[in-house]
Amino acid sequence: MRVLLELVRIVFLFIFGGALVWVVLGPFYNVHPLSGEYQWLGAVGVYGILFVLYRNRWQFSGWYKGKGKKKLSRSMTRIIVFGSVLLLASPWVIAIINH
Repeated sequence: MRVLLELVRIVFLFIFGGALVWVVLGPFYNVHPLSGEYQWLGAVGVYGILFVLYRNRWQFSGWYKGKGKKKLSRSMTRIIVFGSVLLLASPWVIAIINH
């Protein structure tokens, strides 16, 4: 039962957390017409950051108390966050390059 509750919690965090961040970021991507075509790259970046937050913080405050819960390594955390930031910025960069 705890595993099911944790899965529901993960889905809730990713869907509603992603939607909340997207409400803020969406209008910024629509400033330039070309950046709107590539907003899906920004969405992948948002989910990358949410993944790091879950693995490094949120998994330890959930219902699941089983084995195998450990943080991402420092280097993996940096790689994912750096890639996510690049993905968040890429729609604007692509729009500037194609303009």
